[in-house]
Amino acid sequence: MGSPKSTRQKSSESIVQDLDPTLSKQCAAKVMETIPLVMRFIRADMRDRKATELSVPQFRTLAFLDRNPGASLAELSEHLGVTCATASANTERLVQRNFVHRCDHPSERRRVSLKLTTEGKDHLDAARDLTRSYIADLLDSLSEEQIAKIDDSLAILYQVFESKSTP
Repeated sequence: MGSPKSTRQKSSESIVQDLDPTLSKQCAAKVMETIPLVMRFIRADMRDRKATELSVPQFRTLAFLDRNPGASLAELSEHLGVTCATASANTERLVQRNFVHRCDHPSERRRVSLKLTTEGKDHLDAARDLTRSYIADLLDSLSEEQIAKIDDSLAILYQVFESKSTP
């Protein structure tokens, strides 16, 4: 007779194998429908409020550099989905506002390293806080059970996609 652990593994494996393959496809369709809707909402909120005085690409730049200090301009342009020239112009505006520090890479002459300044980090945090507050206000109309379901679902999605994302 197998150990309790191996029995649990087998039963969880059989559950996964017994799932209807269309269930994951239906879920994927809902994810692809919902995430862009949420992102459009966040972008519209940021544009409407103008409280942060950041464009969406500038916000995305600050957020990327917060997660990737020392990133190159090429890495930033890839993240933003724009040319290096566009990313450079966007970054230059942030440098002029003292939100980003641009410096030569120590070992590669043609590469620059980009880092948030303290002021940039503070501004990014303020922008995030404003949007989080607005989203929290919207979620206040839900029950605790509904909020818990959303929270659990987002945690699962995070785990699935975190390991697949590129830095």
